Amino acid sequence: MERGLLWLPLLVMFFWLAWQGSKEYQKVEAYRAWAEQFERAKYDIYAVLGQKGNNLTWGKPTPKGPIQLETFSLLDVKQIYLLIDDKQVDLEIIPEKGRSIELEFLFSESTNSVRVPFTEIPLAAEWGKFLQGVLQDLRSQPQQ
Repeated sequence: MERGLLWLPLLVMFFWLAWQGSKEYQKVEAYRAWAEQFERAKYDIYAVLGQKGNNLTWGKPTPKGPIQLETFSLLDVKQIYLLIDDKQVDLEIIPEKGRSIELEFLFSESTNSVRVPFTEIPLAAEWGKFLQGVLQDLRSQPQQ
């Protein structure tokens, strides 16, 4: 009986971990279905991000699909910054560690900005470089 009581917490922990894994799997599957509509997309535990043409859509992942979705156009973006621990960093010289990792999009017609969280610095830097390239291409195209 004593051994059974010793193993009970371990058994409870096992079922809790299995339940958590099932929830995360459902999030990833819901993201996969959502991401099919985009040319480029990313998923992590903090946010989902998708790019289709000049539009970016981002939100929070849940087992039933992304929620709190926001969409904005790169045509409205003035500048893109990589923020690590709320400080701007150069995309070419990125630090190895940081608690808070975000891409900040500043808009040309307002003081508002959008901050998309990331879990990994290299992934955020890769997205930042790519989107800055897209932004430069948009600016170099003749206005119609």
